[in-house]
Amino acid sequence: QVQLVESGGGLVQPGGSLRLSCAASRSIFSIYAMAWYRQAPGKHRELVATISGGWTNYTDSVKGRFTISRDNAKNTVYLQMNSLKPEDTAVYYCNARTVVPVPNDYWGQGTQVTVSS
Repeated sequence: QVQLVESGGGLVQPGGSLRLSCAASRSIFSIYAMAWYRQAPGKHRELVATISGGWTNYTDSVKGRFTISRDNAKNTVYLQMNSLKPEDTAVYYCNARTVVPVPNDYWGQGTQVTVSS
């Protein structure tokens, strides 16, 4: 029901910034929650940031550096990443959680973020 396409990844130096975008195939207004996850090789997929209604949440390691936002008119969710560190290197995935008609999670294809000098 929901197709997601991430973009904006790339190689950036430590301390730099990137903005990831997640474009949805339909309105995100009715989606329960949207989130960004990341996964490094050999690691579990980690929840990075969530936006739902009027609230947002972040994992401790990115608080103060990352900001999740959305533009309902453009059906797009963003992840602004500042003060990037090498440990932020991972594939970043957009996730959409729906509860109707049935509970489900939709995933984008992922976009690679590499933080290195």
